[in-house]
Amino acid sequence: MERVLRAGVRCAWGVSPGLWWGEGLRYRSASRAPAAAGEDEEKPGPERGAGGQLPSAAPRGGPRALTRSPPSSPGPRSRPALWHKGYERNPRPAARESWSWREGDCSRVRKRLEQKPLVVGSTKGSEILFGIAPCSLALSQSRRDLFRLFLKQSRGSQPLVRSEFVLQATARGVPVLEVSRRELDALCRGQVHQGVCLEASPLRFKSLEEAEKPELKNPSRELVWLVLEQIQDPMNLGALLRSAYFLGVDRVVTSQRNSCPLTPTVSKASSGTMEVFDVYSTDDLQSFLKAKTAEGWEVVGTVSRPEEVENVPVISCLEFQWEKPLIVVIGSEGEGLSLETQLLCHRMLAIPPGRALHPGIESLNVSVATGILLHSICSQKQHHGG
Repeated sequence: MERVLRAGVRCAWGVSPGLWWGEGLRYRSASRAPAAAGEDEEKPGPERGAGGQLPSAAPRGGPRALTRSPPSSPGPRSRPALWHKGYERNPRPAARESWSWREGDCSRVRKRLEQKPLVVGSTKGSEILFGIAPCSLALSQSRRDLFRLFLKQSRGSQPLVRSEFVLQATARGVPVLEVSRRELDALCRGQVHQGVCLEASPLRFKSLEEAEKPELKNPSRELVWLVLEQIQDPMNLGALLRSAYFLGVDRVVTSQRNSCPLTPTVSKASSGTMEVFDVYSTDDLQSFLKAKTAEGWEVVGTVSRPEEVENVPVISCLEFQWEKPLIVVIGSEGEGLSLETQLLCHRMLAIPPGRALHPGIESLNVSVATGILLHSICSQKQHHGG
């Protein structure tokens, strides 16, 4: 009967009985203090008068009365005094705790999935090229066996690039697989892949016999070969190949001993130059230089500290002039040219600094120094009609 009476009062105020009942439960549970020990039994309700009606006295204890006076002027009905403003804004504590638990649980599951290694099968004897330029140039050439092309799953990034890769792969009969970024990261071991990886056979150095072509022996044309002695850093090797190709070097020859192989990192550092530019190798660098000298080539070395060179003239690269086919020899990152190689050079080239240098930084990175020297040398090649 009490519920019916409360619902009638709410209807008179224009509030739905269902909302009143739900709010009443929240309001009463928030305002009443917890019952002491031994007070678990429900207290009896008010005594009913004749006819079973509730007394007209004020309701049971509470911060506010159930009755209210009508508004003095017509207008929109205001909320009753028992309306709790926090009811609309704040979720129930139980629901908030439940959501917090679910969110934390999902976070733990996500971390476990991220830590789980992804296994992508590979063809025996293959390697993974990564990056847009290396993969695109490898697809356009016929120097490698190609197995699979991996593209990052994406809905709108670089659609033209993706379409071009799909067309190239289709023309070569290479399967195209769309994988997640994490799988691409695992394929190339965290390198910058730009959303593209290509499984292909490795590139090998070519032999010097293949470098000796009849057209290269034409005396009317001035040739420039770049010889690398024990370059070990793949980033340096890639940068050297890119500069040599750009500036017009005819051949690049590297020593087999203690030298970096042609890896995917070299291809990426060369911006794909390794895919179109042949690199030759020799297991006996000194014999190769002696043979070229006998054929009439000039051999020049490079040095960062001219005072350390003995029995070989040192000249600034700005003053260097050449008329015969030329071989430029570059030494390793830490040691430079070996003494045996220095003694086979006709002259040594040095780059003059533009200021007094602080001790410890008297030299340039090997790829930077080679770029400066090749630009000075190959600019003369253009005047020679090469």
